[in-house]
Amino acid sequence: MVLAAAIREEIDIPEGVEVKIGKGVTVKGPQGEISREFNYPNISIDEEDNKVVLNVDFPKSRDKSMMGTIKAHISNMITGVTDGFTYHMKIVFAHFPMTVKVKGNIVTIDNFVGEKHPRTSKIVGDETKVTVKGDQVTITGINKEHVGQTMANLEQATKIKGKDPRVFQDGIYLVSKE
Repeated sequence: MVLAAAIREEIDIPEGVEVKIGKGVTVKGPQGEISREFNYPNISIDEEDNKVVLNVDFPKSRDKSMMGTIKAHISNMITGVTDGFTYHMKIVFAHFPMTVKVKGNIVTIDNFVGEKHPRTSKIVGDETKVTVKGDQVTITGINKEHVGQTMANLEQATKIKGKDPRVFQDGIYLVSKE
């Protein structure tokens, strides 16, 4: 069995983005600021020459996979503070016209498949914004996980149970991601 000496991964830091590495990683850019802790013992995170550098000595298979995961999370943090994330959803109904309203950090769906009781969906994160315009729902934010979970919460809130899904195709569905 031959062990590799070390693996090194680099992530470029674009203009206007500031990365602080301490107990966790904090990325600050024109859109806002995101902080996250990465507690994995074998991987070290440093900053040098305007790059975030991930190092692991004598990596095992699990170390390699965790290194790729951490690299993807930091890249998503950098993309979030520079460009942000936008998910577009469409409100679809055939039988009963539903109305979607945003109140604070809750999205309320009224008259879904003729139900009297409104359904609700939680908006995850403080910086995640949900706007409803006609039959379009737009979710924007700087944290990809919060935007994605908010989108998933909306889809799950309009899941139809006990009826034929080929006939009752009402719901709120993802159309595109940016």
